[in-house]
Amino acid sequence: MRIPAHSVCTAIRDDIVSGVYERGSRLTEELLARRYGVSRVPVREALRTLESEGFVVTRRHAGACVAEPTAQEAADLLEVRMLLEPLGAHRAAHRRTEAHLKVLRGLVRLGQERARRGESDDLRSLAGWFHETLAQASGSPGLIALLTQLRHKIAWMYAVEQPARPVDSWAERGAIVDAVARGDAERARALTAQYAERATGTHRLRRPHPPGRRIAPAPRVSTSQHDVNIAGVRY
Repeated sequence: MRIPAHSVCTAIRDDIVSGVYERGSRLTEELLARRYGVSRVPVREALRTLESEGFVVTRRHAGACVAEPTAQEAADLLEVRMLLEPLGAHRAAHRRTEAHLKVLRGLVRLGQERARRGESDDLRSLAGWFHETLAQASGSPGLIALLTQLRHKIAWMYAVEQPARPVDSWAERGAIVDAVARGDAERARALTAQYAERATGTHRLRRPHPPGRRIAPAPRVSTSQHDVNIAGVRY
């Protein structure tokens, strides 16, 4: 069975974001194909996609390499996110479905529970699902794609500190959901803008990993497709 290029792309991107591949390191088709258990054809397609997203660059005499973003490029990403996330919330107030609201409210409830218990690992995952679902509720494929790409690149370039009062952060998210549920687009935009601005202060630039780290073996690429925002949310 031929593995889709988008599955290979996701696997390579995840390894770049997690630091498996150091910034500036070469990405050869042969080694990538061997690592993920696929042929070179989907790897080649995946590298083209990752280059268009800014994760990979092609260098003369070196071929495909992991990009090396500057501090200014990283700062620009946070600024762009502060513009796009409020727009997404504004549109979500008009276009969200009851299914979106159910998931968003469930995530807020779980987030508040985990925050009170101090379960920080769960909070990171829940926060990611929340913002992905809010973006999907905008009903705008182009905007969803941009926000998804921004989240990946910001996770690659920044380490995020937990807020001093996680319960308050989830209360802010709950207020955003309430505004979206009422169809109050301007309030949803304003609350999201305030939240995004405060959240920017918790981001710290990652330092490149030291050279010479051993690359751990990768599992074979999965071809399963599922909605991460729905899976794992129980009511």
